[in-house]
Amino acid sequence: MTTLQCLSPIDGSVFATRETLPLDEARAAVAATRAAQADWAARPLQERIDLVLAGVAAVGDMNDEIVPELARMMGRPTRYGGEFGGFRERSEYMAGIAAETLADIEVADDAQFRRFIRRVPHGVVFVVAPWNYPYMTAINTIAPALMAGNTVVLKHATQTLLVGERMARAFHAAGVPEDVFRNVFLDHDTTSALIAEGAFDFVNFTGSVGGGRAMEQAAAGTFTGLGLELGGKDPGYVMEDADVDAAVATLMDAAMFNSGQCCCGIERIYVHESLFDTFVEKSVALVRGYVLGSPLDPETTIGPMANVRFADTVRAQIAEAVDAGAVTHIDPMPADDGAAYLTPQILTNVSHDMRVMREESFGPVVGIMPVSGDDEALALMNDSPYGLTASLWTQDADRAAALGDRLDFGTIFLNRADYLDPALCWTGCKETGRGGALSVIGFHNLTRPKSFHLKKVTK
Repeated sequence: MTTLQCLSPIDGSVFATRETLPLDEARAAVAATRAAQADWAARPLQERIDLVLAGVAAVGDMNDEIVPELARMMGRPTRYGGEFGGFRERSEYMAGIAAETLADIEVADDAQFRRFIRRVPHGVVFVVAPWNYPYMTAINTIAPALMAGNTVVLKHATQTLLVGERMARAFHAAGVPEDVFRNVFLDHDTTSALIAEGAFDFVNFTGSVGGGRAMEQAAAGTFTGLGLELGGKDPGYVMEDADVDAAVATLMDAAMFNSGQCCCGIERIYVHESLFDTFVEKSVALVRGYVLGSPLDPETTIGPMANVRFADTVRAQIAEAVDAGAVTHIDPMPADDGAAYLTPQILTNVSHDMRVMREESFGPVVGIMPVSGDDEALALMNDSPYGLTASLWTQDADRAAALGDRLDFGTIFLNRADYLDPALCWTGCKETGRGGALSVIGFHNLTRPKSFHLKKVTK
């Protein structure tokens, strides 16, 4: 048994602790969740949907408590109001498409045969959720998995230790049985052991590339389905005809919001050389206006990073880039303490020889490079082991679509960035992972096809 500790980035104090389940108790918990699955799947689809949406609403009722709790656990300023808007939007969208998406695919029904394909739940879905958007990332899988008839075991990140408890409490109060949706505290060894034993029928993991590899290694030989959203180094490309003010506002927000700790945050920007100086000047002016400070202070616009070690990684990338010739544009802010509180930074004179343009930063830093045109920009954008999203800026939608065909990313944005549309599949390629969440494809990934070939008896 291990003690998990959530250290608050506000002051480094211990905010919460929980004891992990020993392996035998974890096995028993998962077994109880498996035993409850058939009865849950036998309930009418609309009943499952209604119970899930009631659970979502119950989480919303806690939002006044959740927002400051999140600030204390992972540092996001309270002024932004938490995650409930996206949490509800995603759940309600999936509820709205569930009946049509999960309906039988009728192939034929004639005098001799009835043939159809039915979507059936996998069984027990294991959700391993991250700390950066702990409610929204978790609900991406939890809501459709439960609606489709699976039962769910949730393991949340230590940095946001209390989120899973809150979600389970809300869903149980709304009528979802405790064995249908279960929150657990597990250490890495127990997690790996359960996966290796085939305890789960599908595993959804959002986190680091290293964590994703550990999941794959644990599942090796079990044929357990995996959905993985891992690292990212998302680029933006500002073309010569772009609306510069709109591009600056959106791309800087996408780079810096949540202290840069966004799965699809912008980490590198390529600007047509004719707009480069203007884009940099406007971006620097915007970021210099940010207020770094305690996330509990309503004046704060950018809070600390979730953990000192995350900030140390970003500082090291910046220092290495500067040593190699990069130029910083933002002077240290008063609240920058050399620990979790980190001044947001814009870098120019950068290249792909630098780690800050190549490796995931997951912090408030962005490098900006001038490019001569589309071919150079696309080559640089694709020069990455990751492939989550790419943001294109032009007034020509056809040009953007054609460029999108040449980009190796899961989502191509035009004139926006850092947004998850639940009607579209949330997916990545390369070392960003495999699978896809939300949309009709999200339901497909959380179920399996079952074919019925029924020969009728004729007299």
